Amino acid sequence: MGHARGLSSEEKRAWNAFRTSFTLLHQRMDQQLKRDSGLSHLQYEILARLGAAPGRELRMAELACAVSNSKSGLTYQIGQLEQAGLVRRRACESDVRAVYAVLTDEGAALLDQAVPGHVALVRELLLDVLTPAQLSALADGLGEANRRMLAAEDCS
Repeated sequence: MGHARGLSSEEKRAWNAFRTSFTLLHQRMDQQLKRDSGLSHLQYEILARLGAAPGRELRMAELACAVSNSKSGLTYQIGQLEQAGLVRRRACESDVRAVYAVLTDEGAALLDQAVPGHVALVRELLLDVLTPAQLSALADGLGEANRRMLAAEDCS
């Protein structure tokens, strides 16, 4: 393996801005969600992914990949959400190894209650501070980075 190329001053500026913004945004979203709905940011993402899925359900392995969490980490989170009555698990009829996470009506109601505050915070802290050109560049650049990382990830 060769020696890694260093970062230019503009690359350092971009990397540091991204890293700091990501950390601050995640912390503030986690605080807001816990305060307003009792959910962690990860739990909100799980409920949101289930809420957007056909039939409000996803295979656990697919859900773990979608929220960038380990299978064991997702199992723990689903257990917490299941105890709260927000999700349930169901076995797959065609594959005994597969388990689905299913958003309950209670989970959907909590998600509906949590969405407006979450969206308002995302707007306040990120979207509304960018010009349309900056927003487009951010979406394009991070979209490409995401595409490359997901293409290299094994989510089976």
